[in-house]
Parts: sequence; structure tokens; C-alpha cells
Amino acid sequence: MPYNKALVEALAEMIGKKHPGPIRTAYLNANQPQIPDGLKSFAGTNVHSIVALPLFLAHGVHTTEDIPRELGIARGESRGSINLDGREVEILCAQPLGVDECIATLAYQRAVESLK
Repeated sequence: MPYNKALVEALAEMIGKKHPGPIRTAYLNANQPQIPDGLKSFAGTNVHSIVALPLFLAHGVHTTEDIPRELGIARGESRGSINLDGREVEILCAQPLGVDECIATLAYQRAVESLK
């Protein structure tokens, strides 16, 4: 899935322009690094918390079970922690993208593009 990885990395770069970072990408199973290695990649960054942002529109098995499990977050919770560089670092799992005006605007834009 190299194309999907390139899309995720491009989005991460865009997010990085809005947030001072560090920003990392990680994947559930189809690409590398997978989530545990993605978490480890924050070693040496002195972060206090890590927000995992699942790039899905809605909740499903990946967002409710698979991703939290890989993050070490208890079932039904959205927060957990890992030991990184000998200290506890908070892990937060964000909600899926969901329904939002910006997504509706993008969907409309794609529809208009298809008519050209």
C-alpha cells in the first residue's frame, strides 16, 4: 500500500505545518512503521503526550479495538500511557474525523471536479 502511505505522510506533513510537532506516522498493519514502533520513534523528543489521530471518517473495529490495543489503551478508554525514555508519557487516541463542514466542503469540491 505505498500509495496510502504516501497520502498519510503528506497529511502528516500538512499537520506539521500547523503544529510544532514532533509529528510521526504509524500504521496498523499494511505499512511500516507499525504503531508500537511509531510510538518508540518519539524517544528522545521529550514529548509529554502523544495524540494518535486515526484517519477514518467513522468508528469501526479499527478505531474502537485495534488501534487502542496497539497503543496500549484499555478497551473503552481513549487515554493511556507508555514508558518513554524512563518516564510516563500520556497517549491519547483522537476521535475519527467524523462529520464536519470542512469534510462536506471537500466532498462537494471533489464532486464538482468530477463534472469537469
